[in-house]
Amino acid sequence: MSTTTIRLPDELKARVARAAERAGTTAHNFILEAITEKTEAEDRRSEFHALAEQRFAQFLESGKSIPWSEMREYLLQRVAGKQPPLPTARKLHR
Repeated sequence: MSTTTIRLPDELKARVARAAERAGTTAHNFILEAITEKTEAEDRRSEFHALAEQRFAQFLESGKSIPWSEMREYLLQRVAGKQPPLPTARKLHR
């Protein structure tokens, strides 16, 4: 494991110490967990954007989509506990 030095303003260092104490852990572990959480969130965001780009490219290639009115009805039924069939994507007329 490597070592990295970070410079914290005194007020932030005190806040971290208090938060760590409330969480029942050390300031070091609290900072490691915070860095891990932030890194994982950024990884998820990056994966989400990559998937969105991939799906948009598929849409541009195929020209197929599901009208919002159909998708909205599908989602409302799902929220109501039903299991409706997934609407079918098709080329929409402009």
